[in-house]
Amino acid sequence: MRCLLAIESTCDETAAAVITRDGRVLGECIATQEELHQQFSGVVPEIAARAHLERILPVIDTAMKQSAIAPSDLEAIAVATHPGLPGSLLVGLAAAKGLAVAWQKPLVGINHVQAHIYACGMGARESIFPCVGFVVSGGHTTLYQCNAATDWEYLGGTIDDAAGESFDKVAVMLGLPFPGGPQLAKLAETGRSDAIPFPRPMLDDHSTLNFSFSGLKTAVRYRIAGVGKADWGSITLSSDERSDIAASFQQAVIDCLVGKSIRALKQTGLKRLCVGGGVAANQLFRVQLQNACDRSGIELKIAPRELCTDNAVMGALAWERIDLGELDDLSLDVKPGLLRQKH
Repeated sequence: MRCLLAIESTCDETAAAVITRDGRVLGECIATQEELHQQFSGVVPEIAARAHLERILPVIDTAMKQSAIAPSDLEAIAVATHPGLPGSLLVGLAAAKGLAVAWQKPLVGINHVQAHIYACGMGARESIFPCVGFVVSGGHTTLYQCNAATDWEYLGGTIDDAAGESFDKVAVMLGLPFPGGPQLAKLAETGRSDAIPFPRPMLDDHSTLNFSFSGLKTAVRYRIAGVGKADWGSITLSSDERSDIAASFQQAVIDCLVGKSIRALKQTGLKRLCVGGGVAANQLFRVQLQNACDRSGIELKIAPRELCTDNAVMGALAWERIDLGELDDLSLDVKPGLLRQKH
């Protein structure tokens, strides 16, 4: 039985998984850091890196024990090396290199963004490629033409805030706890999505597949506090106002995401859309994207909810590189930046 150990530490989740070549998960462990970042209403890179240092070995040990696989039976050690927070990435890479040397196993670096899309096909009998890949998360809102699992071409992405980042920032304005995205979506369920005509930035610009959410975020801020500086502690909103703002903001973001992704499919001529990342867990987004794809004759593949947020199971992407003989050595380094070219 072919098995590999995958390690994930790109942001604020420390994760490890033992995965077979046919996609079975024999062991998995994820340590979250939400409680460490709550008081800052966002991820603090230095705190995240230090937490990874404390948790990486216990997480790997737990995944290995669950799998009942001996290190000698592993085929390789896979680790996400890009993109992500530099300090967090280095912790995962250092652990992977140490185990590769100690256990005398090959090392395989993987692209975290590509892994999010690969998760859409976990357990599928047929390949999901070629497709338009759409990664929507706290750090990424990016469209790619995916010719194969690791052969991608950049189509467009956010020029400022990512969709998930804007969710979190608006959640702070509404006084919701971190992580704000899921909390805002829950609040939006009781609001009216057409209550406030928030802008849909760049949606009508047919010359680009880029996104922009900073202006939308500012529009929400002006709606809550008015133009100029404000004492946020003195602002009070009724429950209906908060719900309507949340629902209207969420709908504006979803309209942009759905509209641009359908446009990317028309531009490329592809008939399959694969979506991953934390925002892909949003129920309203999933429903409205499915409806749009149905109307356009597009096959939609969205990662299972448990594989939308950062995890090590999607590290099964490493099997694609292993099968191609693309192994790395100890000179492997992290590349925090976003993939924007053919790779």
